[in-house]
Amino acid sequence: MDKKMLWRIGLIIAVVAISLVSLYPPGKRIHLGLDLRGGIHLVLRVNTGDAVKAELNDASQRLVSQAKQKGIELGKIQVDPANQLFKVQVPSGLEGGALSEVAASYLPEYKLTTGGQEWTFALPANVARNVRDLAVKQAVETIRNRVDQFGVSEPVIQRQGIEGQRILVQLPGVDDPERVKEIIKSTAFLELKEVMAGPAQDRQSLLAKYNGTVPDDAEVLTGDRKDMDGRTVGKEYYLVRKAAIVSGRELRSARRSQDEYGQPAVSFSLIPAAASKFGEYTGSHIGTNMAIVLDNKVMSAPQIHGRITDSGIITGSFTVKQAEDLALNLRAGALPASITYLEERTVGPSLGHDSVVRGVRAAIVGLIAVMLFMMIYYKWSGLNANIALLLNLIILLGAMAYFGATLTLPGIAGVILTIGMAVDANVLIFERIREEMDVGKTVRSSIDAGFGRAFGTILDANLTTLIAALFLFQFGTGPVKGFAVTLSIGIIASMFTAVFVSRTLYMIVLAGKDRVESLSI
Repeated sequence: MDKKMLWRIGLIIAVVAISLVSLYPPGKRIHLGLDLRGGIHLVLRVNTGDAVKAELNDASQRLVSQAKQKGIELGKIQVDPANQLFKVQVPSGLEGGALSEVAASYLPEYKLTTGGQEWTFALPANVARNVRDLAVKQAVETIRNRVDQFGVSEPVIQRQGIEGQRILVQLPGVDDPERVKEIIKSTAFLELKEVMAGPAQDRQSLLAKYNGTVPDDAEVLTGDRKDMDGRTVGKEYYLVRKAAIVSGRELRSARRSQDEYGQPAVSFSLIPAAASKFGEYTGSHIGTNMAIVLDNKVMSAPQIHGRITDSGIITGSFTVKQAEDLALNLRAGALPASITYLEERTVGPSLGHDSVVRGVRAAIVGLIAVMLFMMIYYKWSGLNANIALLLNLIILLGAMAYFGATLTLPGIAGVILTIGMAVDANVLIFERIREEMDVGKTVRSSIDAGFGRAFGTILDANLTTLIAALFLFQFGTGPVKGFAVTLSIGIIASMFTAVFVSRTLYMIVLAGKDRVESLSI
């Protein structure tokens, strides 16, 4: 046996050995997709207009706050998210230079238009686009953090499109989809705000001392009114300052705990910078009320009895599970904008198991049928093709396990398709060998000519299919990608087995024989 043949045999053994090692044990190395394992498939849309609105509100409050420090009292503010701008009423007789300096220092990215007593601050299109883009990216990261803390294994969380507003979420093995949906959708934005008035039973009595109008730096929020037993019996109204003392972005941690009555609650702690700010505020506002606001709803409004620095507690009519979920969401961070469910599919584990059984059964039946056909039609040369086919499947599954690819139902279809495509190259080669033998060539020269002349056709056919599979992978989502991955690996493996392995098997059979009179084909 010459060195060339030994090198070929060694390479084949090495590839098969690596594939088997990567594949073992199959139950742990082959990851099942959502449609085979069961779980939930969601397509979400991030309402990026909320992020733009929040940016405008934050910018307007920064302007008012900084202007006040310069001795400039600004009037009414109108925020117009649709046109990506806000307008500010400027006092008459104000020297515009001082306010312009404040705007240039603290809102440099805004386009300022002055006109009488109303100044307009417009958010440029490119800045607004960045705000929207960042909102989607933050939403992806926040959802991923929440899902990771929920304990879902091998989730798929990705943005659809380069600048798209949609997020694909696939969570295999989830047995409580409603709870996961609630955790994902909840904004969970915590703010601690100064209570200016309230609680009151209605809006009119709340604003009585403000002549029925809401001050420019304040807003009206509602909370649940409870009876002595803690049951919700209605709503109550609070007038709170818009600017938060501290917010959920400044949280260090959050966990489920109990209130003074032993009911489920959520304790939180603040980062050092926020703790210092919080301590300064509570120390100078003893005896006043402070609203704990979650998603624009007042959860409670306790009275400040002393200086508080780095911790607090959120109380309410929580169940244990609700308190745990709220703590989880606070730890993971608040969504930068609300989200809308566009698509939802739930696959039960029994249905997924049935798909695995039927898919594997179809693959085995297809494999046996193809192998029988090759043996009957091509005789002992069919055995050559069948050995190459089995090695092709081992390499395919080993490569999927090595790269951590997920096997989906369309992926099983890709495996079955690969079975047919793997022997397709052998069919081309065998038919070419037959043609060469029919014109009187020897067995060795017919085999050489068969492999050599069929190679160009095999390469072209597989290359065009591979290009299509790559486009499916690039632009497809979920199951389509699973099919594309399986098909791509199968194509490359079939090229190796049909051309390299089959040729080596012929070389082994013909080795040591000076003259071969016939070939079983």
